[in-house]
Amino acid sequence: MAAENGYQRWRQAYQEAAQRDVEFITQSSAEVEPLYTVRDVAGLDHDALGYPGEYPFTRGIHPTMYRGKLWTMRQFAGFGTAQDTNRRYKFLLERGQTGLSVAFDFPTLMGYDSDSPRAEGEVGKCGVAISSLADMETLFDGIPLDQVSTSMTINGPAAMLFCFYVAAAERQGVDTQKLRGTIQNDILKEYMAQHAWVYPVEPALKIIVDIFEWAAEHTPLWNTISISGYHIREAGATAVQELAFTLADGFEYVERGRARGLAVDDFAPRVSFFWDIHNDFFEEIAKLRAARRIWARHLRERYGAQTPRSWMMRFHCQTAGVSLTAQQPMNNVVRVAYQALAAVLGGTQSLHTNSLDETLALPTEDSVQLALRTQQILAYETGVANVIDPLGGSYYVEALTQRMERQAEALFEEIARIGGVVRGIETGWFQRQIAQSALRFQQEVEQHRRTIVGVNDFTVEDDHAVEMLKVSDDADVTQRQRLQRLRARRDQAAVERALAALRAAAERDQNTIPPMLDCARTYCTLYEIRHALEQVYGAYREPVFF
Repeated sequence: MAAENGYQRWRQAYQEAAQRDVEFITQSSAEVEPLYTVRDVAGLDHDALGYPGEYPFTRGIHPTMYRGKLWTMRQFAGFGTAQDTNRRYKFLLERGQTGLSVAFDFPTLMGYDSDSPRAEGEVGKCGVAISSLADMETLFDGIPLDQVSTSMTINGPAAMLFCFYVAAAERQGVDTQKLRGTIQNDILKEYMAQHAWVYPVEPALKIIVDIFEWAAEHTPLWNTISISGYHIREAGATAVQELAFTLADGFEYVERGRARGLAVDDFAPRVSFFWDIHNDFFEEIAKLRAARRIWARHLRERYGAQTPRSWMMRFHCQTAGVSLTAQQPMNNVVRVAYQALAAVLGGTQSLHTNSLDETLALPTEDSVQLALRTQQILAYETGVANVIDPLGGSYYVEALTQRMERQAEALFEEIARIGGVVRGIETGWFQRQIAQSALRFQQEVEQHRRTIVGVNDFTVEDDHAVEMLKVSDDADVTQRQRLQRLRARRDQAAVERALAALRAAAERDQNTIPPMLDCARTYCTLYEIRHALEQVYGAYREPVFF
C-alpha cells in the first residue's frame, strides 16, 4: 500500500511539473512511459528470465558470457582486388581483430564475373571482387583457414562463394571439418529488403537446404546461414518488424529443412542470426533479449528440437549504417560507440563497428582502426564485460523486452494469416510494411519531430570533411587480365564436364553442392556456375508492388 501511495504521489507531481515539448518515443515510434516500476513487469517470473546459459536464454546463451570469452571483433572489410583486401585483412589481424568478415563488390553479390558488361564501373568499388577460386585463394593467401573464423556476406550466389572458400581451404591442406565461420545465405530478406537475388524463391530455398544437408556432414563447425535482420532494418523497418520478420524467416528455413527430411537438431545448431543495432539504446538491448527467448521457445515447443544447441540463438551484430550521417561525420564515432555498447549489453557473440566515414566511402585504415579500437576500449577499459546481463531486472528493460516479444508474436500471427513468408514476399506485403515504416520515420525527421544531430538540428556551416578512401579503376583492369589468364590455363574440358554435371543435378532435384564444389575446383567462374543453374531454375524478376 505504501508503494502504491508513493507511486500516486510521484505521478501527481510529475503531471503538475513542466515537461519538454517533445514526443517521448522509441526509435520505432512507440510511446515511452516516464517511469517504469514493478507494476510494468507484473507478468514476469523467474522462468521467463532464467539464468545465462539456460533456457530460454533471455540473459545470454553461455553461463559465463564475456567472463569466459569476449565477443569476436569482426570488422567487415573488402575493396578492390583480392590482393588489396588480403593486405587489409592482415592489417586488421595485426591490430587485434579476432575474426574476418568479407565484403563483396556488387558484381559478386549478383553473381557476375568482373569482366561482365554488367560489372562495368563497379568492380571492387563497394567490396572485394571474387570471380573464381583463384581470387579466393589470393584473398586468404598467408591466412591459415583452420586458424581464423570467416564471415561472408553473400546471398544470391552464396553457395558458389561457399564452394570457393571450401576449395581454397583444400588448396591450403586444411581439413574442411575444421573450418569455422558463417555464410549469410539468407535469400528471404533479399526479396524483402536488399534485392541481391539470382534465382526465383523456390529454387533459391532449395539450394539453401542443400547447404544445410551437405555442411552437416562435411563442415560441422560452419554456420550455414546467418538470418539477417540487419538489411531489413537498414531498409526502414522498425525494431519490432526487424525482430519479427527475421525470426519468421528463420522459422521458414527450419520448416524447409524438416520438409527435406533433415532432423532439426542436425542443422539448427549451425543457424545463426545478424542484427542491426540502431540508436535507441534500450530498445536494441530489449530486442536482442526478446529474440533469444522467442527462438528458444519456438525451436523447443513448436519444432521439437531436443538439444539446447538448437534452442540457443547465436548472433552477430553491426552498428547501424543507416544512422551514420555525412554531415559532421565525426559525430558517427559517438553513435557507433553507444550502439556497440548496446550490442554488448544485449549479449552479442560477434560485433562489427562501423567506421565514421562509411556513409561517404569505404573506410580508410585510420578510420577502421578507430572503429576496432572502439570495441577494444569497450572490452578492456569500461568494465561492461565483467557482469553478465547487467541490465537484467531493470523495470524498463524487462517491460520493453516483454512488449517487443508480444508485438513480434502478433506479427507472426498476421504473417500466418496472409499465407506465410513466401506468400508475403510474392504479394509484396513485407515490402510495403518496410516502406511504410521508412516513410513514417523520414516524415518525423522532416517535421522536426525527431532530432538527428547535425542534420536537422545543431547544424554548422563547416562539416570538417574527412579523408576518404578512393578505390581506383585498376581493379577492373587487373580482374579482366586475371580472368583472361585463368581461362587460358585451366582445363576447359574439365570445366564443361563440371558445369554439365551441375546442371544435371539441378534437373534431377539432387543436392547441388557436390557438383558445385567440383566446378569450383576446376576453376569455373562465378557467372559460369550461376548461369548453369539459371538454365534450369530461371532468374527472379520482382513484381511491381507500388
